[in-house]
Amino acid sequence: MSRICLLVLDSLGIGGAPDADLFGDLGADTLGHIAEACAQGLADEGRSGPLRIPVLSSLGLGLAAALSTGRIPPGLESPGPALGRYGCATEISLGKDTPSGHFEMTGAPVLFDWGYFTGATDSIPAALLDELVARAGLPGVLGNCKASGTEILRRLGEEHLRSGCPIVYTSVDSVLQIAAHEQAFGLKRLLEVCAIARELADTYHIARIIARPFTGRDPGTFVRTGNRRDFSIPAPSPTILDLLTETGGTVLCVGKVGDIFAHRGVTKNIRVFGHDRLMDATLGAFESAADRTLVMTNFVDFDSVHGHRRDVAGYARALESLDARLPELLARLTPGDLCILTADHGCDPTWSGTDHTRERVPVLAVGPGIRSGSIGIRDTLSDIGASAAHFLGMAGTGHGRSFFVEDELTTLR
Repeated sequence: MSRICLLVLDSLGIGGAPDADLFGDLGADTLGHIAEACAQGLADEGRSGPLRIPVLSSLGLGLAAALSTGRIPPGLESPGPALGRYGCATEISLGKDTPSGHFEMTGAPVLFDWGYFTGATDSIPAALLDELVARAGLPGVLGNCKASGTEILRRLGEEHLRSGCPIVYTSVDSVLQIAAHEQAFGLKRLLEVCAIARELADTYHIARIIARPFTGRDPGTFVRTGNRRDFSIPAPSPTILDLLTETGGTVLCVGKVGDIFAHRGVTKNIRVFGHDRLMDATLGAFESAADRTLVMTNFVDFDSVHGHRRDVAGYARALESLDARLPELLARLTPGDLCILTADHGCDPTWSGTDHTRERVPVLAVGPGIRSGSIGIRDTLSDIGASAAHFLGMAGTGHGRSFFVEDELTTLR
């Protein structure tokens, strides 16, 4: 029996991207800078001292970081050889966004430019917004600018409640975000508005429309809820999710993964939020998974709650919490199982601004019978998808190279 659990630690970059300077990110290092801050005495309620992630370290995370940057982050030294394969991968997709990273790691790199709304104000074309207002029956919209999601709620949340106009905004990513109060405006109505926006934004080749529901009475209590939805453009070419479902296999997506892939190649999407509930759902899905099943989970809070908000201590705390739960998953791996841990991009919480950062990502692979050792610096995230396809006995998508050798896999099948 062959099963794969693919965990995406959203935004856990490990520095060293060779083209980082083109993105203004030369020197960014999400994991390294968090570890350095902890070693220098970073503390807050719930944690203090060096970064403590012994399970990830034992899997080779520190060694993967050293391949990328030339140094092991403080506290991530492994007491012995890595328990599995470790390495890092360089993104070749032209963006540093969530869809690009996920598409590339599943064998469909984005080798074209997304469309972007580039203006700081009046960002989204009037023609698009006018049609959205008309088709969705809206009294108008607020915002129409580049903004942080939390900042724009503080600034425009009360006006939204008074006017009934949803808040529209963008970022440096290829995205149109629409925020509305979950009760006063209605979650169902917000999702309907976003579905219309998805149709309209196709002309501009925008990668994602994101529904951002929130609750609260005033700027001091406004908070985004877990009912976020992403309306994505499908991957530009077949992914390993498509190949697996087309050949009778099963793809179980946990969290926002199904949305990222526009639900193409997805057998079932398990929609939960919060890292503990994401891990609970992953454990349940994997434990009951049949042969030729891929369980894919995105741990989004690293990015959305801590990375974008430049919350270094919170990011460290979230890493330590996830690390403490990984033994539950590793204990469930039986012969023929594979667990891969990786990331889709960086989001260095010590960096300027609130954007993603262009970095290499770790690739850790572990399971009964999987040989240990370095897989080096991989030329593309698509090597992850090629390796997963190889492990499941499938031909790949034509992008990437497997880091497994055939005789290794023969003994596992």
